[in-house]
Amino acid sequence: MRVLVTGGAGYIGSHIVRLLEKTGENVIVYDNLVTGHQAAVKNSTFVNGDIFDSELLAATIKKYDITSVIHFAAYSLVGVSMVKPQEYYHNNVVGTLNLLDVMLANGVKQLVFSSTAAVYGEPENSPITEDMPQNPTNVYGRTKLIMENAMADYSRSYGLKYIALRYFNACGADDAGDIGEDHSPETHLIPLVLKACMGKTPGLKIFGDDYPTHDGTCVRDYIHVNDLAQAHLLALKALASGHESAVYNLGNGNGFSVKEIIEAAEAVTGLTAPKEMALRRAGDPAALVASSVKIRQDLGWQPEYTDINKLIATAWRWHQDNPNGFGDKSC
Repeated sequence: MRVLVTGGAGYIGSHIVRLLEKTGENVIVYDNLVTGHQAAVKNSTFVNGDIFDSELLAATIKKYDITSVIHFAAYSLVGVSMVKPQEYYHNNVVGTLNLLDVMLANGVKQLVFSSTAAVYGEPENSPITEDMPQNPTNVYGRTKLIMENAMADYSRSYGLKYIALRYFNACGADDAGDIGEDHSPETHLIPLVLKACMGKTPGLKIFGDDYPTHDGTCVRDYIHVNDLAQAHLLALKALASGHESAVYNLGNGNGFSVKEIIEAAEAVTGLTAPKEMALRRAGDPAALVASSVKIRQDLGWQPEYTDINKLIATAWRWHQDNPNGFGDKSC
């Protein structure tokens, strides 16, 4: 396969690029570096480009004879999406439609799409399955659902074959410790806890301890970024083998509470994170846990990092070796 990875210099994208290269695939990273880091893909073929640049996209597809695309180039901060909806609709919807049009114009009809569990909104039941109602409660989730629906229409009318992967909480880092999570601002719980343990942030706020869960804090499904990478590789191979368009959840299958994540991080690091209780945040469901039965049955996906301590340990190694993220790298 000859794979174009849009947004491939980002957190999840860079891990998938690494796996694809390890397995012998020809990979081209296409990223405008607004949130990505070229140091994360320093050994890869790299094109500095935007998904709105139709001419560069087309030229890249032709030059490298691309056969399939993995699309990550999207804005993904839920809170920002609610105050800057224009940016999110423009980038995530208009930009992705432009990518689809360039793909079709150049004969590329296989796409793995980075979707999100935010398309479900606040589900009535858990674990969440793919056939549950999609009622996103934020702009970010709405933009992803719009594109899932658009891809379904393109699939019916133009022969585009796609697999949309709905992520839950991506986390961890490659075992090598040289690539990992480096966001600005950081909003994800595990890196926030680790930064608090390191004294790089003032402390943690636990938003609510009166939820109907076993310890009163929110429960979420965490999935290691390398397990995500394996799912993307399986999806690519399935499409190359003639698999029909499909949607799959990706999750560990086990929920961990906020308190459990903090306790596990403190156990792994041997440090204590300063923390304080705060009021619930509006719209935070008590528990979000994915059912990954469908992708396990259809594509044979098996997550490797199911132990929360092991998962956090990979992130901890990254933060120890790279206390300033990619900012302390010379490349």
